[in-house]
Amino acid sequence: RSVNIVAFGNERDGFSEDNQQPSLIWSYLRRSALISQIDSSLSASHVGTPVFTEYQACVFGNVRLVVHDCPVWDIFDSDWYTSRSLIGGADIIVIKYSVNDKTSFQELKDSYVPMIKKALNHCSVPVIISAIGARKNGVPCTCPLCTSDRRSCVTTSEGVQLAKELGATYLELHTLNDFYIQKYFGGVLEYFMIQSLNQKSSEKMKKRKKMQKCHRVQPPQLEQPEKMPILKGEASHYDADLHNLLCCCQCADVAFYPEDLSTVVEAHKIILCSVSHLFMLLFEVKSPADIRDASIMRMAQSLFAVDVGAAFPPAPRGIPPCVPPVRVVVKDSVFCSCLPDILHFIYSGAFQWERLEEDIKKKLKDPEKTEHVLEKVKCILKTPGKLSTVKDYRSHQIKRLYNTSLRLFFNTPVLADVIFKIQGATVPAHRAVLVARCEVMAAMFNGNYLEANSILVPVYGVSKDTFLSFLEYLYTDSCCP
Repeated sequence: RSVNIVAFGNERDGFSEDNQQPSLIWSYLRRSALISQIDSSLSASHVGTPVFTEYQACVFGNVRLVVHDCPVWDIFDSDWYTSRSLIGGADIIVIKYSVNDKTSFQELKDSYVPMIKKALNHCSVPVIISAIGARKNGVPCTCPLCTSDRRSCVTTSEGVQLAKELGATYLELHTLNDFYIQKYFGGVLEYFMIQSLNQKSSEKMKKRKKMQKCHRVQPPQLEQPEKMPILKGEASHYDADLHNLLCCCQCADVAFYPEDLSTVVEAHKIILCSVSHLFMLLFEVKSPADIRDASIMRMAQSLFAVDVGAAFPPAPRGIPPCVPPVRVVVKDSVFCSCLPDILHFIYSGAFQWERLEEDIKKKLKDPEKTEHVLEKVKCILKTPGKLSTVKDYRSHQIKRLYNTSLRLFFNTPVLADVIFKIQGATVPAHRAVLVARCEVMAAMFNGNYLEANSILVPVYGVSKDTFLSFLEYLYTDSCCP
């Protein structure tokens, strides 16, 4: 087993007197506890200057690591065949530059990034953009020979934009010390190494199974089975997962307030809109022309008011500062006092009508107020143009509708707040659903990972079709085997 890494670019400030600093790749190989038996050799170019340094080492005990470190971008101009071969055989690509060399960065962006894109040719190879060095704030030279302002710095936003163009992971390494090399750069690099090894093992296993199938008698082709629960013999956790999302309030993007702003109740637009046309109207998923039901529109206007004013308290917990919550004022004080119970009813599947009745009766202890609140809940759950009876809410009909309601938002950009990039395609999704249904996604979007604050998340080592099947299961609790 082996992993091939190709690194392009010069991380040293070419206009600084300190050119003796070690390279990024050599610093990692020398400092990482996983690396042993480092061997290196130089490849000379047509002018006698080494084009790249090749390192060979052992990683993860018995995995062969081959690294080609190419500090000179001229390899793309002088030897396109070699550069294309290096990229074609790479499992991971590292692009590095000095934040204090704007000219080299501009040349990289204008001339060589298009060549890298062409060489990659839509391959799902992870790319790491490494911006090296602490930015210097010295006064740039103003003589006529320095019109390009070589001393100006490359900003973070410029580096992030370059990473977006390549679908890459962006890192800033202010110095090549133990923290930035081992914990930061090394952690990301080793993560992609493990993904590469897993993908190769998977492909090897598929190839072995395909070879075995060639020697078997092929079974008859059967009709595609209907959609069915993926976990046979195991109870579904779908309703419990969505209900737990309300309890922990991760990724909440709605904050309900009474008119005096004294309290706050958090919720999620994707869940509310999945069961209610009224909330679709409130959060502009649908327009009044789409709803065509005057009772729903009147109820939305009389019961709620969306407000973005500055008079609100700070954003509640669990909401990233980059995504401010939609603040909604509940005009009806009696309804607002029962809102936690109503949300528990909605998040639990919107079919436990008898339990909701009991909870509201105990809280209000007034038959008229209880009926007043329940009528508003019925309007929230109402299907446009249809008269709903109490019998409808006490049946299992709503449960069947609810189990497929999130399907309306599966693989659609409506209310999406994260986009997965996979095999050259983009797949929109909703963090609240992913966090509720998958512990790994919950850790990724709420921990100290790059994805926690990223809109675009690249996915490697899996096909688009497989990933869509996985998302379909998260959204609907069923998929086609």
